[in-house]
Amino acid sequence: MSSSTSALFSPIRVGSIDLQHRIVLAPLTRFRAHADHVPSPQAPAYYSQRGSAPGTLLVTEATFISQNAGGYDNVPGMYTDAHVEGWKKVTKAVHKKGSFIFLQLWALGRAAETAVLAKENNSPYVSASPIPLPGKPDIPHALTTEEIKEYVATYAAAAKNAIRAGFDGVEVHGANGYLIDQFIQDVSNQRTDEYGGSIENRARFALEVTDAVVEAVGAERTGFRISPWGVFNGTCMTDPKPQFSYLAEQLRKHKLAYIHVVEPMPAEITADKNSDYLRDIWEGVEGSTFISTNGHTRNSAIETVDRKGGLVGFGRLFMPNPDLPFRLLKDIVLERGDQATWYMNGNLTSAGYSDWPFAPENGQQQISRI
Repeated sequence: MSSSTSALFSPIRVGSIDLQHRIVLAPLTRFRAHADHVPSPQAPAYYSQRGSAPGTLLVTEATFISQNAGGYDNVPGMYTDAHVEGWKKVTKAVHKKGSFIFLQLWALGRAAETAVLAKENNSPYVSASPIPLPGKPDIPHALTTEEIKEYVATYAAAAKNAIRAGFDGVEVHGANGYLIDQFIQDVSNQRTDEYGGSIENRARFALEVTDAVVEAVGAERTGFRISPWGVFNGTCMTDPKPQFSYLAEQLRKHKLAYIHVVEPMPAEITADKNSDYLRDIWEGVEGSTFISTNGHTRNSAIETVDRKGGLVGFGRLFMPNPDLPFRLLKDIVLERGDQATWYMNGNLTSAGYSDWPFAPENGQQQISRI
């Protein structure tokens, strides 16, 4: 189908915001923040470039909700006034382009690097259960019920800080084997209390976090990301469908802005391995939508939106193509990028980050409304 007739380039309402197309910047960890987790001085340019097509939805790189929730160097945070002030520069730049931006809320759990935890705050190494990350010797401390409640409150506090910083909403990171996903998945959760042992109990932490965030900032400002088929950080249940069906059914009741699903890679999608069962659950939620992410091309994005609706997230293609919505609309050849610049820990320059040019067809780096 041609771009001129594809729904990929048509408006859609998500929560309380009106987008002009269905192309989303998916979260991309870049390790470009200051040592104190204040966003890079290049971050306003980086994000505003990717929001240069008015009415674009951007989701930030995963951002720590607290010092204890961290465990990586050079990742931004949202738990100090300095973080709020740093992010204000980003949201202001994005809004000046006429686009919208959600902050992704992150806690690492057993994916954290223990040396970084020790260096920063001597923070505890935690997870749902005392099960080490595959390939790592460290055994995490299983969070107590009281500690879980503290994490729930911390997510809500970070969400409030995000709104104070000017964000249009927040995305709860419940994917890719990080703390919330460690509770959801039976491969990392062997608890026997109210947070483990059954589908309902394994979903409890995720749902309590969602309850708290929704109460703090509103359902229309809240999204949730999951990766049912993911294998990162030692995840991958034998059959994820019952667990994630229940989770989606419960999340649906909130009428969130969206659910963001990391799909299997396109070559891995089969009749049994896909996310259509989640679309079926989510369908019909007024004001909410479904974001599909993972390895999409222009053609697969057009096919997905035209056949199934919702939005499509792009990650790696957005790195070297800051004007990706324009390029996809006009079917302009895409830059493939330089993998060596994906992760440049602590590099506060524009190199490989905010120095990628717009397509020459854009003229003076301005993109008209699409």
